[in-house]
Amino acid sequence: MSQSTTLFVGMDVHKDTIVVAYVAQEHGAEVTYLGTLGTRQCDSDQLIRKRPSKAQHLLFIYEAGPCGYWLYRYRQKKDDDCWVVAPSLMPQQAGERVKTDRRDALQWARLARSGDLTSVSVPTVDDAAIRARTRARAEVSSARKDATLRRTACWLRQDIRSAGRATGGPAHLRWLAEVVCPTPAPQLVVQADVRTVTAHTERRGRLAQARRAQVKTWRLPRVVDALQARRGVPCTVAVTRVADMGDVTRVEHPSALMQCLGGVPAA
Repeated sequence: MSQSTTLFVGMDVHKDTIVVAYVAQEHGAEVTYLGTLGTRQCDSDQLIRKRPSKAQHLLFIYEAGPCGYWLYRYRQKKDDDCWVVAPSLMPQQAGERVKTDRRDALQWARLARSGDLTSVSVPTVDDAAIRARTRARAEVSSARKDATLRRTACWLRQDIRSAGRATGGPAHLRWLAEVVCPTPAPQLVVQADVRTVTAHTERRGRLAQARRAQVKTWRLPRVVDALQARRGVPCTVAVTRVADMGDVTRVEHPSALMQCLGGVPAA
């Protein structure tokens, strides 16, 4: 085997283990299952030291998941090529339902050699932090909405209705504090939902304030300001959109950008 051969290393990354398989670039080379490694950064370095005679160029491939992109960034620091593949971009054969860690690692190494995998753009550390805060605010807003619906449903079951029209104002909050249910159990439920809505509202405000401060030191504040110049685009919508898109220059064609934004209708 020549020293210029590329070795495709497929990895199935989990919380505590990384299942590894590799295949050489030569036509007809068999995919070899290497085994299971730990998730420490030095564990992948041991893999490279074991394979110095196989190839000079290593290409690592793994699937995007809850473990994030720490492995990609570490391999980039080591001047190694690494691909992160989205689950939706993985080719699937008809009738293929059995999935194991070993099969996934073998399949990714094989597909990388055949050129059937498409790597996705990995956000920088700052972009990932902005995206995390944006998603945290969205989750808090969803939880607040659910708690508000539960609170309103509990009132309606007890035939308790607010005399005012506006909800969420000072008068409405004072009315909530004075609500008395016929029996103790619904009273406890209503007050618990009231406290939950209040806590989520305060947390959402803190997240929004921290995110605005973080945007000022971000690398894309001008893009956020440009989006806010459009009518009906507040800061929350602008930051969320830019955080999801990341670096727009990575998109080569406007149609690909519209596909990333969800603006292309399904066939």
